[in-house]
Amino acid sequence: MTDRRRLIDRRDFLTAAGAVYLSSLAPAALAATLETDAVFATAYQRRDGAYGAAILSEAGQILRVVELPDRGHDITFDPVSGRSVVFARQPGTFFVVFDHAGKMQPVTVQSVAGRHFFGHGVFSSDGALLYATENDFDNAAGMIGVYDAGAGFARLGEFPTHGVGPHELLLLGDGRTIAVANGGIETHPDFGRAKLNLPTMKPSYALVDRMTGDLIEKHELPSALHQLSIRHMDTDQTGAVWFGCQHEGPATERPALVGRAVRGKELELIEMPEPVLSGFRNYIGSVAANRKAGTIAVTSPQGNAFSIIDAATAKVVATRLLTEVCGVAPDRSGFLVTTGTGSIVEPDGRSSEDADHVWDNHALRIEA
Repeated sequence: MTDRRRLIDRRDFLTAAGAVYLSSLAPAALAATLETDAVFATAYQRRDGAYGAAILSEAGQILRVVELPDRGHDITFDPVSGRSVVFARQPGTFFVVFDHAGKMQPVTVQSVAGRHFFGHGVFSSDGALLYATENDFDNAAGMIGVYDAGAGFARLGEFPTHGVGPHELLLLGDGRTIAVANGGIETHPDFGRAKLNLPTMKPSYALVDRMTGDLIEKHELPSALHQLSIRHMDTDQTGAVWFGCQHEGPATERPALVGRAVRGKELELIEMPEPVLSGFRNYIGSVAANRKAGTIAVTSPQGNAFSIIDAATAKVVATRLLTEVCGVAPDRSGFLVTTGTGSIVEPDGRSSEDADHVWDNHALRIEA
């Protein structure tokens, strides 16, 4: 039997059996399921107001939950140690380390004084270090905090993102370069999530050497697009970085919201059919690449829509309407998406609903 056939059989079985089957598994059997299957991770809010992170099967069943002290945002995974980290939503001051198989107790790490997290981070390729986007809020400066994953995630130091309001960051294929989306928006925890500099904001895309903190490249959008905040990113099969934006200018404007960054070249904004672009309502909430399929998915919870783009041609090949869709992760030849109403939709269109949970902004595919 091929690996693909085994995955299909397992997925169909889990869909049919559902949570009843999963809840009946002995702990050892559940751990084996978590270790051998591709699973998904996402932050959530329960209907009773509690927060957490969940591990989901490919069929959308909850396999494990980790409680959080407040609202989470994104999750990053280290395949070396098998541990994941879920970050607090901006301007949160914690991240929680856990493993999806439940072999270790979750560990909560607090931000240092004068800093808060922006909700995203990434491990070094050897799993030794964790990098997190942070705000030096008294100086309105973006920072990358560096944490020792082998020593209880003690904070080792920081280096600048060379911009304001950094959001998502990626480790590029060379294992040394970090790409940072500097959203350009100044915030301060004394003012909650208020945006303090919209008339003068200056978003940028920066490449930084993670070993030295040196700036390698920095690209800003044209001055006419200075309110187009670069927020989320993923890399395609060629290593190009695709980014999604959120427009902070007048609602009547319709700037491009999706772009592509190639090292050594200027940023390229992607043209989209007017109905698709207008449907996003000036807001891209998440970006994910399916490198095997050569496609990029972008979601808009504001527009209740997501689109799939062919990475080679930069053309939109599919669009679907789905209420409060935001979380997206590659699955098979397509994408699994999650929504703020509690829906999980597989690539073939099959949907499951959860009466107790609503899913947060991002979803992550974990392959053991």
